[in-house]
Amino acid sequence: MSVNGDRPSWETYFMDITTLVAKRSTCLRRAVGAIIVKDKRILSTGYNGAPSGIRHCIDVGCLREQMNVASGERHELCRGIHAEQNAIIQAAFHGVSIKDSTLFCTNLPCSICAKMIINAGLKTIYYKDGYADSMSEEMLKEAGVEVIKLNDLVKSITDG
Repeated sequence: MSVNGDRPSWETYFMDITTLVAKRSTCLRRAVGAIIVKDKRILSTGYNGAPSGIRHCIDVGCLREQMNVASGERHELCRGIHAEQNAIIQAAFHGVSIKDSTLFCTNLPCSICAKMIINAGLKTIYYKDGYADSMSEEMLKEAGVEVIKLNDLVKSITDG
């Protein structure tokens, strides 16, 4: 038990870490963090930013901002890799299987990330905030990936 008696649930613990990971983001529009967990062990982390060795948006500006591109649209007009993509890529880079794992993400994944999540074999997603991409939710549901908004889960635990 912690000193103050408030020991967080595993879901809260991992989401708190995800929020910390998001602080490494170099995106000017939205800081996103993601971690992949299996058997209560962190396998991989990722945040949104440019690929390794490429200048970041905080250094060169945001093309999407300059072009007035709405959130959730025209993902190809960005220097950055999404946090979920980075977490999946880092696991692959280091030879870590993420099949049947859980993704914790500060935001609901977009449809591009959803496709990667489905094909990587992730089974559950916990997220804090939504994202303007209804196709993502439809594909994840069709693929049988469980999607849980953490704020709703915490509320239901404290209410019941």
